[in-house]
Amino acid sequence: MEKKYSVIIPVYNRPAEVGELLDSLTHQTCKDFEVVIVEDGSTLRCDEVVRKYDALLSVRYFFKPNSGRSLTRNYGMERAQGDYFLFFDSDCILPEDYFQKVSACLEETKADCFGGPDKAHVSFSRMQKAVSHSMTSFLTTGGIRGGKKGLEKFVPRTFNMGFSRRVYHTVGGFKDMFGEDIDLSTRIRKAGFSVRLFPDAYVYHKRRINLKSFYRQVYVFGMARIGLYQLHPESLKLVHWLPACFVLGLAFLFLTSFICLWALLPAGIYLFALFVESWIVNRDLPIAGLSVITGLVQLTGYGTGFLNAFARKVILKQHIDPEAELKKYYKKKS
Repeated sequence: MEKKYSVIIPVYNRPAEVGELLDSLTHQTCKDFEVVIVEDGSTLRCDEVVRKYDALLSVRYFFKPNSGRSLTRNYGMERAQGDYFLFFDSDCILPEDYFQKVSACLEETKADCFGGPDKAHVSFSRMQKAVSHSMTSFLTTGGIRGGKKGLEKFVPRTFNMGFSRRVYHTVGGFKDMFGEDIDLSTRIRKAGFSVRLFPDAYVYHKRRINLKSFYRQVYVFGMARIGLYQLHPESLKLVHWLPACFVLGLAFLFLTSFICLWALLPAGIYLFALFVESWIVNRDLPIAGLSVITGLVQLTGYGTGFLNAFARKVILKQHIDPEAELKKYYKKKS
């Protein structure tokens, strides 16, 4: 029996995370979905984990040689049977009313493409909550990751993104590049399809990362923004320049502080604002303290990656092979 939704999950060496995601899917109040798990050449396979849910979910498992997340998602879409394709990262957990909320929003708006925000679950560690806060705070990202108010048009991302089968057949799948979800969202909008934010259809994003890997992740995000600018020049907005301006401004203040120590005051005020905002939101002083650190990592990582790519690709006009970048990144990540 065909389902309305096909949940497509690319997986690479994350069996424990897949188990948590599948468990959250068993508790959904709306059951009108299938799950398509695509293992991207993992050495730590999750097929035994998936098999435990055969009787609880409509789930299908595929194993393929490693090709990266974009081509893996496309592989899943080619085999999906639902009217809508939904994408989550393997480290996401869904609230039990997620599909119920999506269905209600689709009945109301008839959106072709949609997405929602990500949040931190109460069970997450303090570091995970601090990272989540720095990725969603208006003071660090400008609210561009699915908040109710942002500095640019909402762009669905694959930690919580869906679109119709008709969109897929018209626009095509994900490109093998960094920022592939933003590129696809932009192509969908350019093709004349409606793109909507469903603010109540959130997911819990359980990022299992330390500060070093978090820096590397946001550095790649910054580099990806320049690649997206070259494909879609109109997509580069003021908010995307802010982390780069923060890096340059912080460097200037640091150098100026050798002449006048008070030059660091603006940076101190900003970091204090990060602390206060996080404390108000999370009601936890250690998380607020960690949020200052993760906020700095988020801004400097993204800003440095943005400036690096802008200098190489735009000013020096160097050709950078996207496939080589992907392989280099995943090699470091593993």
